Amino acid sequence: MKLERLISMIYKLLNNEVLSASTLAEEYQVSQRTIYRDIDVICAAGFPVVSYQGIKGGYGMMDGYKMDKSLLGSYDVDSLITVLSSLSSVFEDERAQGTIERLRTIGTEHQTSSLAVDFETRRTDPDALPHLRTAITERKIVRFDYVNVNNERTTRDMEPMRLHFKHGNWYVYGYCRTRRDYREFRLSRMMNLYLTQDAFQPHPEVPKEAGSSNKAWQDQVEEVVIRVGPEALAEAMDQFHQVDKQFHADGSMTMRIPVYRPLKARWLWSILLSFGSGAEVLEPPALRGILKEQLQNTLKLYEEV
Repeated sequence: MKLERLISMIYKLLNNEVLSASTLAEEYQVSQRTIYRDIDVICAAGFPVVSYQGIKGGYGMMDGYKMDKSLLGSYDVDSLITVLSSLSSVFEDERAQGTIERLRTIGTEHQTSSLAVDFETRRTDPDALPHLRTAITERKIVRFDYVNVNNERTTRDMEPMRLHFKHGNWYVYGYCRTRRDYREFRLSRMMNLYLTQDAFQPHPEVPKEAGSSNKAWQDQVEEVVIRVGPEALAEAMDQFHQVDKQFHADGSMTMRIPVYRPLKARWLWSILLSFGSGAEVLEPPALRGILKEQLQNTLKLYEEV
């Protein structure tokens, strides 16, 4: 504990002009006498700590003393600090904060970051990410209830291995003991997650998630063509990024969207229906029929209104 405190104090002194003994004592929950002894140890280790007298006095590093910046450029350091800051807030990781303190000693002084990262967590249980991170680190089996794409609710036991943030959502990948195979789960569909006391052995060869290079997957991709009205352009472009777009003189737009099995893709139906009258499916005709049926079923819920 003392060594960690000493290392942390060194970086704080490198990152600040002057820090008082009382500030440091409050920060590390120790007495000022302990801080004085720690400063003596730091000086004995070769760090040029200077004592400043007066009301605003305290301790600081000698002017001009800096860590070597040759390993990382200022752009790299600033980017790493931004990403680590976002991750530390999501996972409440104190170790990441310590890394940030060290990186700041070799970063550019008085420079506003040109990068901002927001790992959205509103769609997940606030405890899910820290619990899964702990389970991955300590190799603990987790148990949770899960609702799959077919709206079936099951209880799963899993050996978690990796966390992913993609397409605006968090996912966890690992070995599902219930299905006896590797699976990826979306955190927004997980409930009642908790860590068991059962440990699992590391997996020497973890297969990668199935990708778009799979020929069987590609053979079932079909193009969905939609006509988007002027009032829904921004919403449609937010939902479908890298697709073929053709703008028309009347302000509307035609989108051609490659989709895996669109007649089974409930996620696609939800997005298209969310546009209301702002978008119309042109192809395939069968998808038009599905959306019409969905709308009719919805109207039945409000027949008495």
